[in-house]
Amino acid sequence: MKITAVETLSCDAGWRNYHFVKLSTDAGIVGWSEFDEGFGAPGVSAAIERLAPRVVGQDVNAHERIYAQLNCATRPASGGIVALALGAIENALLDAKARGLGVPVYELLGGRVRERIRVYWSHCATWRINHPTHYQPAITDLAGVREIGAEVRERGFTALKTNIFSYEAGGKNPRGWRPGFGVPFEPGLNVERKVLRDLVMHLEALREGAGPDVDILLDLNFNAKTEGYLKILRAIAHLDLFWVEIDSFVPEALGYIRRHSPHPVSSCETLLGLREFMPYFREQAMDVAIIDTPWNGVWQSMKIAAAADAHEINVAPHNFYGHLCTLMNAHFCAAVPNLRIMETDIDRIAGDEELFDHVPEFVDGHLLVPDRPGWGIAPREEVIRARPPSGGRGLLGSAYGGAADAAPPGRAR
Repeated sequence: MKITAVETLSCDAGWRNYHFVKLSTDAGIVGWSEFDEGFGAPGVSAAIERLAPRVVGQDVNAHERIYAQLNCATRPASGGIVALALGAIENALLDAKARGLGVPVYELLGGRVRERIRVYWSHCATWRINHPTHYQPAITDLAGVREIGAEVRERGFTALKTNIFSYEAGGKNPRGWRPGFGVPFEPGLNVERKVLRDLVMHLEALREGAGPDVDILLDLNFNAKTEGYLKILRAIAHLDLFWVEIDSFVPEALGYIRRHSPHPVSSCETLLGLREFMPYFREQAMDVAIIDTPWNGVWQSMKIAAAADAHEINVAPHNFYGHLCTLMNAHFCAAVPNLRIMETDIDRIAGDEELFDHVPEFVDGHLLVPDRPGWGIAPREEVIRARPPSGGRGLLGSAYGGAADAAPPGRAR
């Protein structure tokens, strides 16, 4: 089965765009993958399209060979956008190969270890605060935070993850606090007392709503430096957290933070390739290694997970994209032995389901692993083409970084 074409498609997804690879073959089988270029990675589509001629004509089953050849061709500028392009191509190859064999992708990865995957409700309160146009009901005060905590519990989910927010007097008008992404612009990434007070208030409201049996995860992203992370950890030491997620490009600094943390630490979602993960593993810098499988490629991610297991570290996927990415990650989670938990966004923009022929199925806080061939999901190409992508979306646009929310799909800002 030979590859006849590799192309990229994009569509409007409210405050961001979704991006896909479509890999066609001479057998009429199509492989799909989802990738992203709106969060610090502009130009992935261009890189994929530039690499496509090297892929066309090759055997779709030889994904390891194709990956190695593309790695050779791009070695002088490896990593970054190039690595993301290779991961997106690899994931489309896996889908096409599995569909050609009539098996789910997890069969290519060694078979299922589990049929259900425990998930956490990611960006809980976050999307309804930061993007109220797209995620209803909008959260405008601490009462809304308590209410979504209760909603998580009532809908059967057993874990949630939230972010940092700044509140006005009386617990009103929360706003995302993410200086690591320039909002507010504070390149020193200093953490002052009000940030600490507001964070504790936010987490306590979530706990009050969710009750004692729902695990709470906190994502600090790149929003502090070592001193600031330690201040935050001291301020929330009395809270029972599942983990605190911290991004750092210095494994020694992260290891120092972990050794002083009262909570488990997760990290590494922005790393690319096993070589970048290894210093963190050797440093024992985190309790859970987060792997972005759309960025790394699911096949390469299995190698990273195996190395983590050799260092007594469990893994979790980074997953805040569309439904295709969720099921790509589901196959990774189904096959990897050392899994901790899976991230997923339960709040979705209107019309998300229309973009795909299947959607993820959740039962009692768990994602059911599909047994359909390939990823078990495919984008509806006609719907994607009917929703052209919009400019200025994601981290690079005002819809994420500024105060204004994005317009609903299909409408101009």
